[in-house]
Amino acid sequence: MYNLLISMLIGTAMAAALTVFAGLDYWIAVIAGVIAFAIPFFIITRIVMKKIGELMDIAQRDIQAGRSEKAIKTLESGFKYANWQFYIKSQVNAQIGMILYIKQDFTKAFDYLRKGFVRHWVAMGMLAVCYMKKQKTAKMIETFEKAVGGTKKEPFLWNLYAFCLEKVGEKEKAISIMEKGLKKVGGNETLQANLEALKEGRRMRMMDYGDLWYQFHLEKPGALIKKQTKAIQGRRKIVRR
Repeated sequence: MYNLLISMLIGTAMAAALTVFAGLDYWIAVIAGVIAFAIPFFIITRIVMKKIGELMDIAQRDIQAGRSEKAIKTLESGFKYANWQFYIKSQVNAQIGMILYIKQDFTKAFDYLRKGFVRHWVAMGMLAVCYMKKQKTAKMIETFEKAVGGTKKEPFLWNLYAFCLEKVGEKEKAISIMEKGLKKVGGNETLQANLEALKEGRRMRMMDYGDLWYQFHLEKPGALIKKQTKAIQGRRKIVRR
């Protein structure tokens, strides 16, 4: 990474100069070198992350306006900063993968998501679902484990993990994951309700998460409305005169 290399050169040069030319004590020179390293590293990091943040904002506006392709091209321009800062490339890959996944271009999305940032839990969740659809249960579980390992306090992620486990026939493991999630999150009504649903053999209720849930394309809003309408009609009493 250029940022690290530049900062190290500055810090090393400062420490050497203070030792050789100023005759300062070695440890004082080292401390000064560390400070000389930290200042440019911090400044360059701020500059690069500001540039990336601006690209993310532009891409977000394009997405909201329905210009997905333009948003992807905007994000791709961020790859030029990849050699300047750690994790830039993986963050950009995660964002592009999410856009493609939401568009249901799962093949292309997978290529980006698998190179995404492990702490981007939404992208990791989508990657895990991709593995599930490919019938690669072991990889799905491995991906979810990485996701919850980096984001322990997100209730939706634990719900999604359990939902996918139940979907591939791992009901008992799904229950175990929900119990673990409750402990990590520190209590959550939706987690608790879905845990009880699993134990009682009922379907997990994920629609409460709204768009966050539907963007994973595991359940369609239209299908849900039809089910609810049918259930309501089934409960109606026909009164004849």
